[in-house]
Amino acid sequence: MDIYDGFASVYDLFMGDVDYDGWCGYIIKLIKKHYEKKPELLAELGCGTGNITERLAEKGFDMIGIDISERMLSVAKEKADAAGKSILYLCQDMTEFELYGTVDIILCLCDSLNYITEYDDIIKVFKLVNNYLEPGGIFIFDLNTEYKFKEVYGCSSYGSAEDNAAYVWQNFYDEDEKINEYYVDIFTKDKNSDKYSRSSECHYERAYSIDEIKAALSESGLTFEKAYDAFTFDSPKPESERICIVAREHGKSVLEEQK
Repeated sequence: MDIYDGFASVYDLFMGDVDYDGWCGYIIKLIKKHYEKKPELLAELGCGTGNITERLAEKGFDMIGIDISERMLSVAKEKADAAGKSILYLCQDMTEFELYGTVDIILCLCDSLNYITEYDDIIKVFKLVNNYLEPGGIFIFDLNTEYKFKEVYGCSSYGSAEDNAAYVWQNFYDEDEKINEYYVDIFTKDKNSDKYSRSSECHYERAYSIDEIKAALSESGLTFEKAYDAFTFDSPKPESERICIVAREHGKSVLEEQK
């Protein structure tokens, strides 16, 4: 089972406390700060069930959502159809995604890039981003920090229960490998009985330093612009749990040299 396939049907139920409106507002502020003209087309990598994609569409942006999970995208499409939103959703791996043309802005939010656990694969993603950005286009993404994995999550367990579903989440962080492991057991009630079905998933996220990200951006042809303590315009702190980074397309010179 692909990651988030089992969680897809209950993801929105258990993520109800996430401030997606706040996320959306912050992204719009970053766009206004870093992009000189009004963007026409945005693409979001790792869009999940479309919670941010749809909100940005409501703000008047033309949106493309990309995710590797067919089940997450199925939920996203159902929500978009119900809301009457025309959003193109594509089921693709972000390490090899393809678009029909260039876009003004590419987003990768909610620590989706942490799921890319190999440095070489991060470079693959960044090169594709550079390829599909309009000249001078920007890339906005966030990352969970090592501080969060080590000091906030650590080795712990937690869970949540609703009327017809529950989950248990176990967390382990390997400081040597800088890999955070999430083991998730999901329990969902059968519609026709009192029985519950169980599915399990294992998620891996890697902690990257800002220096590693800067090096990967440079190698990919993108220009690092700014790193922020997420949801603010302050510089990252040692205790920042999430950072947000803005990078810019700059001539695609690396890709051209490799052709």
